[in-house]
Amino acid sequence: MTEILRHEPTTIYIKPSSGLAALNLRDLWTYRELVFFMIWRDIKVRYKQTLLGAAWAVIQPLMTMIIFNFLFNNVAKVPTDGIPYPIFSYTALLPWGLFTTALNQASRSLTSNHNMITKIYFPRLVLPVASVLAGLVDFAIAFVILIGLMFYYKFTPAWNVLWSLPLFLLLAIITALGVALWLSAINVKYRDVNYALPFITQFWLFITPVAYSARIISEKWQLAYSLNPMAGVVNGFRWALLGAGNGPDAALWVSVGISILVLFSGLIYFRNMERTFADTI
Repeated sequence: MTEILRHEPTTIYIKPSSGLAALNLRDLWTYRELVFFMIWRDIKVRYKQTLLGAAWAVIQPLMTMIIFNFLFNNVAKVPTDGIPYPIFSYTALLPWGLFTTALNQASRSLTSNHNMITKIYFPRLVLPVASVLAGLVDFAIAFVILIGLMFYYKFTPAWNVLWSLPLFLLLAIITALGVALWLSAINVKYRDVNYALPFITQFWLFITPVAYSARIISEKWQLAYSLNPMAGVVNGFRWALLGAGNGPDAALWVSVGISILVLFSGLIYFRNMERTFADTI
Protein backbone atom coordinates (compact mmCIF):
# COMPACT_ATOMS: atom_id res chain seq x y z
CA MET A 1 0.00 0.00 0.00
CA THR A 2 1.37 3.32 -1.06
CA GLU A 3 2.20 5.58 1.86
CA ILE A 4 0.79 9.09 1.56
CA LEU A 5 3.35 11.77 2.31
CA ARG A 6 2.07 14.81 4.15
CA HIS A 7 3.81 18.16 3.73
CA GLU A 8 3.48 20.78 6.36
CA PRO A 9 2.65 24.23 4.95
CA THR A 10 5.51 26.72 4.90
CA THR A 11 4.88 30.08 6.49
CA ILE A 12 6.54 33.05 4.83
CA TYR A 13 6.75 36.30 6.75
CA ILE A 14 6.92 39.49 4.71
CA LYS A 15 8.40 42.38 6.64
CA PRO A 16 9.51 45.83 5.54
CA SER A 17 13.25 46.07 5.13
CA SER A 18 15.19 48.40 7.35
CA GLY A 19 18.65 49.91 7.49
CA LEU A 20 20.87 49.76 4.42
CA ALA A 21 18.81 46.83 3.05
CA ALA A 22 15.91 49.24 2.50
CA LEU A 23 17.97 51.04 -0.14
CA ASN A 24 17.90 47.91 -2.35
CA LEU A 25 21.29 48.68 -3.81
CA ARG A 26 21.51 45.07 -4.99
CA ASP A 27 19.01 46.03 -7.70
CA LEU A 28 21.73 48.00 -9.45
CA TRP A 29 23.76 44.81 -9.87
CA THR A 30 20.70 42.82 -10.94
CA TYR A 31 19.90 45.43 -13.59
CA ARG A 32 23.54 46.09 -14.51
CA GLU A 33 22.88 45.41 -18.20
CA LEU A 34 20.21 48.11 -18.18
CA VAL A 35 22.69 50.51 -16.54
CA PHE A 36 25.23 49.85 -19.31
CA PHE A 37 22.55 50.29 -21.97
CA MET A 38 21.39 53.61 -20.48
CA ILE A 39 24.99 54.85 -20.28
CA TRP A 40 25.52 54.01 -23.96
CA ARG A 41 22.22 55.63 -24.91
CA ASP A 42 23.02 58.83 -22.97
CA ILE A 43 26.39 59.11 -24.72
CA LYS A 44 24.85 58.65 -28.18
CA VAL A 45 21.97 61.07 -27.52
CA ARG A 46 24.26 63.77 -26.08
CA TYR A 47 26.13 64.30 -29.34
CA LYS A 48 23.43 63.25 -31.79
CA GLN A 49 23.10 65.62 -34.76
CA THR A 50 26.01 67.75 -33.58
CA LEU A 51 28.60 69.01 -36.02
CA LEU A 52 31.60 68.56 -33.74
CA GLY A 53 30.35 65.53 -31.79
CA ALA A 54 32.55 64.41 -28.89
CA ALA A 55 34.90 67.35 -29.54
CA TRP A 56 32.58 69.39 -27.32
CA ALA A 57 33.97 67.43 -24.37
CA VAL A 58 37.31 69.14 -25.09
CA ILE A 59 36.14 72.53 -26.36
CA GLN A 60 34.19 73.48 -23.22
CA PRO A 61 36.97 73.02 -20.60
CA LEU A 62 39.62 74.27 -23.03
CA MET A 63 37.81 77.55 -23.75
CA THR A 64 37.05 78.01 -20.05
CA MET A 65 40.74 77.51 -19.27
CA ILE A 66 41.71 80.16 -21.83
CA ILE A 67 39.28 82.68 -20.31
CA PHE A 68 40.47 81.89 -16.78
CA ASN A 69 44.08 82.26 -17.91
CA PHE A 70 43.40 85.79 -19.18
CA LEU A 71 41.34 86.95 -16.18
CA PHE A 72 42.99 85.25 -13.22
CA ASN A 73 46.56 84.83 -14.47
CA ASN A 74 47.23 87.84 -16.70
CA VAL A 75 44.94 90.33 -14.97
CA ALA A 76 44.40 89.23 -11.36
CA LYS A 77 47.77 87.46 -10.99
CA VAL A 78 46.46 84.81 -8.59
CA PRO A 79 49.13 82.52 -7.07
CA THR A 80 49.44 79.03 -8.54
CA ASP A 81 52.13 77.47 -6.33
CA GLY A 82 54.69 77.77 -9.14
CA ILE A 83 52.60 75.71 -11.58
CA PRO A 84 51.81 77.04 -15.09
CA TYR A 85 48.32 78.48 -14.87
CA PRO A 86 46.86 76.57 -17.87
CA ILE A 87 47.74 73.26 -16.18
CA PHE A 88 46.70 74.59 -12.77
CA SER A 89 43.21 75.57 -13.90
CA TYR A 90 42.61 72.75 -16.38
CA THR A 91 43.36 70.13 -13.72
CA ALA A 92 40.51 71.59 -11.65
CA LEU A 93 38.19 71.90 -14.64
CA LEU A 94 38.31 68.14 -15.23
CA PRO A 95 36.44 67.10 -12.04
CA TRP A 96 34.32 70.25 -12.21
CA GLY A 97 33.20 69.37 -15.72
CA LEU A 98 32.31 65.86 -14.57
CA PHE A 99 30.32 67.33 -11.69
CA THR A 100 28.34 69.85 -13.75
CA THR A 101 27.63 67.35 -16.53
CA ALA A 102 26.29 64.92 -13.95
CA LEU A 103 24.03 67.57 -12.42
CA ASN A 104 22.68 68.75 -15.77
CA GLN A 105 21.98 65.26 -17.09
CA ALA A 106 21.01 63.37 -13.94
CA SER A 107 18.70 66.03 -12.53
CA ARG A 108 16.53 65.66 -15.66
CA SER A 109 16.97 61.91 -16.03
CA LEU A 110 13.61 61.04 -14.45
CA THR A 111 11.47 63.63 -16.22
CA SER A 112 13.11 62.97 -19.60
CA ASN A 113 12.38 59.24 -19.26
CA HIS A 114 8.82 59.57 -17.96
CA ASN A 115 7.51 57.10 -20.57
CA MET A 116 9.68 54.34 -19.14
CA ILE A 117 8.78 55.16 -15.55
CA THR A 118 5.02 55.08 -16.13
CA LYS A 119 4.96 51.90 -18.26
CA ILE A 120 7.48 49.37 -16.93
CA TYR A 121 9.15 48.49 -13.67
CA PHE A 122 12.86 48.89 -13.12
CA PRO A 123 14.89 50.45 -10.31
CA ARG A 124 14.52 54.19 -10.86
CA LEU A 125 17.98 54.60 -9.39
CA VAL A 126 19.34 53.29 -12.70
CA LEU A 127 18.56 56.58 -14.47
CA PRO A 128 20.59 59.07 -12.37
CA VAL A 129 23.41 56.54 -11.87
CA ALA A 130 23.71 56.00 -15.64
CA SER A 131 23.68 59.75 -16.29
CA VAL A 132 26.51 60.32 -13.81
CA LEU A 133 28.66 57.45 -15.10
CA ALA A 134 28.15 58.55 -18.72
CA GLY A 135 30.07 61.72 -17.85
CA LEU A 136 33.22 59.61 -17.38
CA VAL A 137 33.52 59.37 -21.16
CA ASP A 138 33.76 63.16 -21.48
CA PHE A 139 36.21 63.17 -18.58
CA ALA A 140 38.47 60.65 -20.33
CA ILE A 141 38.41 62.62 -23.59
CA ALA A 142 39.19 65.92 -21.84
CA PHE A 143 41.98 64.26 -19.85
CA VAL A 144 43.95 63.79 -23.07
CA ILE A 145 44.31 67.59 -23.34
CA LEU A 146 45.83 67.72 -19.85
CA ILE A 147 48.46 65.19 -20.91
CA GLY A 148 49.23 67.39 -23.93
CA LEU A 149 49.55 70.48 -21.71
CA MET A 150 51.98 68.68 -19.43
CA PHE A 151 54.13 67.70 -22.41
CA TYR A 152 54.03 71.28 -23.75
CA TYR A 153 55.08 72.84 -20.43
CA LYS A 154 57.47 69.93 -19.67
CA PHE A 155 55.68 69.34 -16.39
CA THR A 156 56.16 65.98 -14.66
CA PRO A 157 53.10 64.62 -12.81
CA ALA A 158 53.31 63.94 -9.09
CA TRP A 159 54.60 60.52 -7.98
CA ASN A 160 51.35 59.61 -6.21
CA VAL A 161 49.11 60.02 -9.25
CA LEU A 162 48.75 56.28 -9.90
CA TRP A 163 47.11 55.39 -6.60
CA SER A 164 45.54 58.67 -5.52
CA LEU A 165 43.87 59.87 -8.74
CA PRO A 166 41.38 56.94 -8.92
CA LEU A 167 40.38 57.63 -5.31
CA PHE A 168 39.72 61.31 -5.96
CA LEU A 169 37.86 60.41 -9.15
CA LEU A 170 35.67 58.12 -7.04
CA LEU A 171 35.12 61.00 -4.61
CA ALA A 172 34.03 63.22 -7.52
CA ILE A 173 31.53 60.57 -8.64
CA ILE A 174 30.19 60.14 -5.09
CA THR A 175 29.71 63.90 -4.73
CA ALA A 176 28.06 64.26 -8.14
CA LEU A 177 25.76 61.28 -7.59
CA GLY A 178 24.72 62.45 -4.13
CA VAL A 179 23.70 65.91 -5.33
CA ALA A 180 22.12 64.45 -8.49
CA LEU A 181 19.90 62.10 -6.47
CA TRP A 182 18.51 65.02 -4.49
CA LEU A 183 17.93 67.19 -7.55
CA SER A 184 16.43 64.45 -9.74
CA ALA A 185 13.93 63.42 -7.05
CA ILE A 186 12.97 67.04 -6.31
CA ASN A 187 12.64 67.79 -10.03
CA VAL A 188 9.85 65.22 -10.39
CA LYS A 189 7.60 67.28 -8.11
CA TYR A 190 9.01 70.76 -8.50
CA ARG A 191 10.25 71.72 -11.96
CA ASP A 192 11.91 74.79 -10.47
CA VAL A 193 15.09 72.73 -10.45
CA ASN A 194 15.44 73.30 -14.21
CA TYR A 195 15.52 77.07 -13.64
CA ALA A 196 17.60 77.01 -10.45
CA LEU A 197 20.28 74.63 -11.70
CA PRO A 198 22.22 77.19 -13.84
CA PHE A 199 22.37 79.55 -10.86
CA ILE A 200 23.38 76.73 -8.50
CA THR A 201 26.26 75.59 -10.71
CA GLN A 202 27.45 79.16 -11.32
CA PHE A 203 27.40 80.01 -7.61
CA TRP A 204 29.08 76.69 -6.76
CA LEU A 205 31.86 77.44 -9.24
CA PHE A 206 32.73 80.68 -7.45
CA ILE A 207 33.02 78.98 -4.04
CA THR A 208 35.14 76.13 -5.42
CA PRO A 209 38.90 76.65 -5.99
CA VAL A 210 38.77 76.02 -9.73
CA ALA A 211 40.15 79.32 -11.03
CA TYR A 212 42.19 80.09 -7.92
CA SER A 213 44.15 78.27 -5.23
CA ALA A 214 42.56 77.32 -1.92
CA ARG A 215 45.66 78.75 -0.24
CA ILE A 216 44.31 82.29 -0.68
CA ILE A 217 41.53 81.41 1.80
CA SER A 218 42.41 82.49 5.34
CA GLU A 219 43.61 79.68 7.62
CA LYS A 220 40.76 80.21 10.07
CA TRP A 221 38.23 79.66 7.29
CA GLN A 222 39.82 76.54 5.79
CA LEU A 223 37.68 74.01 7.68
CA ALA A 224 34.50 75.98 6.95
CA TYR A 225 35.56 76.24 3.32
CA SER A 226 36.01 72.46 3.18
CA LEU A 227 32.30 72.00 3.92
CA ASN A 228 32.02 72.44 0.17
CA PRO A 229 32.69 68.84 -0.95
CA MET A 230 33.89 69.96 -4.38
CA ALA A 231 36.68 71.92 -2.69
CA GLY A 232 38.10 68.63 -1.45
CA VAL A 233 37.68 67.05 -4.89
CA VAL A 234 39.46 69.88 -6.72
CA ASN A 235 42.27 70.16 -4.18
CA GLY A 236 42.65 66.39 -4.28
CA PHE A 237 43.00 66.38 -8.05
CA ARG A 238 45.66 69.09 -7.91
CA TRP A 239 47.57 67.22 -5.23
CA ALA A 240 47.33 63.91 -7.10
CA LEU A 241 48.32 65.27 -10.51
CA LEU A 242 50.47 68.30 -9.74
CA GLY A 243 51.71 67.76 -6.19
CA ALA A 244 50.14 71.08 -5.17
CA GLY A 245 48.71 71.57 -1.70
CA ASN A 246 49.11 69.59 1.50
CA GLY A 247 47.55 66.33 0.38
CA PRO A 248 45.14 64.47 2.67
CA ASP A 249 44.58 66.67 5.71
CA ALA A 250 41.74 67.56 8.07
CA ALA A 251 40.06 69.80 5.48
CA LEU A 252 40.02 66.96 2.94
CA TRP A 253 38.46 64.52 5.39
CA VAL A 254 35.75 67.05 6.16
CA SER A 255 34.94 67.23 2.43
CA VAL A 256 34.96 63.42 2.20
CA GLY A 257 32.56 63.19 5.14
CA ILE A 258 30.20 65.75 3.58
CA SER A 259 30.28 63.88 0.24
CA ILE A 260 29.37 60.57 1.89
CA LEU A 261 26.64 62.27 3.92
CA VAL A 262 25.15 63.86 0.80
CA LEU A 263 25.22 60.49 -1.00
CA PHE A 264 23.51 58.49 1.73
CA SER A 265 20.93 61.17 2.46
CA GLY A 266 20.27 61.43 -1.28
CA LEU A 267 19.78 57.65 -1.53
CA ILE A 268 17.33 57.68 1.37
CA TYR A 269 15.36 60.63 -0.01
CA PHE A 270 15.31 59.14 -3.51
CA ARG A 271 14.02 55.78 -2.24
CA ASN A 272 11.34 57.44 -0.13
CA MET A 273 10.11 59.47 -3.11
CA GLU A 274 10.46 56.64 -5.63
CA ARG A 275 7.00 55.21 -4.93
CA THR A 276 5.38 58.48 -6.06
CA PHE A 277 7.39 59.04 -9.24
CA ALA A 278 4.96 57.29 -11.62
CA ASP A 279 1.95 59.19 -10.24
CA THR A 280 3.62 62.59 -10.05
CA ILE A 281 5.71 62.71 -13.18
